[in-house]
Amino acid sequence: MNPTLRRSGRTARRLARSGGALAAATLLVTGLSACGPDISSDGAASDNSVLQAPSEDAPKGEITVWDRSGDLYKVFDSAIKKFTAKYPGVTVKHEAVDIAGKLQNTLITGTDVPDGVFLDDAKVGGYVSHLWNLKDVLAPYTKDIAKQKVDVNTVNGGIYGVPFDLDPGLLFYNAKALSAAGIDPNGIKTYDDLLAAAKKYQQFKPGAKPIHLEQDAFNSQLQLEMFASQQGTGLAGPNGALRLNSPQYHQILSWLDTVRKEGLGTRAEYLKPTDVSALDSANEVFYPWAIWFDFAPQQQLTATKGDWRAMPLPAWTAGGARSGAMGGSSFVIPKDAKNPKLAWLFYRFLMFDQAGYTGVYGPNAVYPGGLNTSIPAYQPAADPAKPLFRPIDAMGGQDVWKTAVEAGREIPGGAPIPAWWSGAVDYLGTDLQKMLDGTLTPQQVIDKAGQDIQTNLIDRK
Repeated sequence: MNPTLRRSGRTARRLARSGGALAAATLLVTGLSACGPDISSDGAASDNSVLQAPSEDAPKGEITVWDRSGDLYKVFDSAIKKFTAKYPGVTVKHEAVDIAGKLQNTLITGTDVPDGVFLDDAKVGGYVSHLWNLKDVLAPYTKDIAKQKVDVNTVNGGIYGVPFDLDPGLLFYNAKALSAAGIDPNGIKTYDDLLAAAKKYQQFKPGAKPIHLEQDAFNSQLQLEMFASQQGTGLAGPNGALRLNSPQYHQILSWLDTVRKEGLGTRAEYLKPTDVSALDSANEVFYPWAIWFDFAPQQQLTATKGDWRAMPLPAWTAGGARSGAMGGSSFVIPKDAKNPKLAWLFYRFLMFDQAGYTGVYGPNAVYPGGLNTSIPAYQPAADPAKPLFRPIDAMGGQDVWKTAVEAGREIPGGAPIPAWWSGAVDYLGTDLQKMLDGTLTPQQVIDKAGQDIQTNLIDRK
């Protein structure tokens, strides 16, 4: 299983139990800046923080890399064998680690620092004072990496993560249920069209609430950012200024509020029992979400397994982008790593070498049909005509690769992720839930959460 959102949701809950996301985000912003690379007065890293590639023809040494336990750990573990076949002088010590619980203290103390770490994009900005700037080693590849992934790893002109996955938003829909209701999904071009289709389905099946409304604060904020990403915006601009009070966010929040007010939404946490029940009973038939929702028909749905398909998201305005990014991860290299150049060599192989990215995304022992819950951020690897994973039987044999790759190419850039993003869940994610409870209006969410984020997160920095 590889749903980035679920990983992030667990991280948020752990943070809440240990004192709240705000406390963790504040520590990342303030406590971690006490050491690490030199930072100039404008916040940019100095040249001695910019990593250079190894120059040896046959590099030798040992690296320690951290990944989360689970499916991706196993996938990367198998890819390591291909790496060491190409670079026999390099030994890779691969460790499954609770990164959210361990990385922060490790970087602060400088003890047993790994050479490379798998990290959520939303976390990268909070650690930059302890990371190598990778702009030089990435320079030959940057033009071929999805712009959204370059932007989320960029802080003050430096690039601090090697982009891994691109998680395009798609509209998942129950094709069998819509056909029975006489609804052609190809007619859904905009979010207004989606509302109209939901109303028509409700007429066909009274009592159904066709559109998913997320009930978890963290996940709902992440989905909100997917909608914003479609419009080339996000919570913070390149200069760090808050962008919540904008026509784009008002439009998105108003649409979600309309789904609530008109009784068109199933309010449930992502793939929890209530959600799965509504999906399998065909009461919930539209799910605007990241590509990794395809995990549901493959692993969790029973009655409607095989009925689901994916298409591009509706556009917010006619002719607008039909996808936005939702979640994602990258690889970072700590400044105190013993062999950072060898770590770069490893990540370069995984992401930019055909043998590497084929080993990650192609058929393997973990995913016999290939890793299909994301697509590569490296665009030469994401060729619509050269699928790395196979059509998905649990989605009626649909070629989700082609659909996702084409959607991924529509994701606008221009939406960096601020260091305080996770901390904002205590405000924006929480207030978004209050709106879905009917106790706040969209403008009140913007005003209240915006003020709280500005005061408690941005100004505090």
